[in-house]
Amino acid sequence: MLSIEDIKALIKEMDTSSLSELKFESDDTKITLRKASALANKAIIQAVPQTTGIQAPVAQAAVQASVPAGDAASAEKTEDASLHKITAPMVGTFYSSSSPDTEAFVSKGSKVDNKTVVCIVEAMKLFNEIEAECKGTIVDILAEDGQLVEYGQPLFLVKED
Repeated sequence: MLSIEDIKALIKEMDTSSLSELKFESDDTKITLRKASALANKAIIQAVPQTTGIQAPVAQAAVQASVPAGDAASAEKTEDASLHKITAPMVGTFYSSSSPDTEAFVSKGSKVDNKTVVCIVEAMKLFNEIEAECKGTIVDILAEDGQLVEYGQPLFLVKED
């Protein structure tokens, strides 16, 4: 049986690889990981436990993230070649601050540099700090606190200096 650490390692390897889908099966576990594609705008993570002996209903957990129709229109209008997009490096939950009672890492008009933490994306109880990786000014924040984001989804627009 796979441990949570093994599953986290699989997801991390999947995020950094060029693979778009990974299927793993063992005696009691079947895991399918699929990355978001640029065309489909969907990410699916699916875990299906296998039953042995007695036939029982199979429990299935699936998480789907897709861009709502309203957000797609706003993403199109913000397509500006002069702006740098800070994108989500993985599927997870977007948090604008380190805790609910603290201020957001950045807001519109904030100056950032390569190492400025702009948000946190939480995936499987791992809180990943996302850095700006460019120098400039935050022009727009495209995700809301607590929103599920997908791999490659634009989170911030930065006017580079």
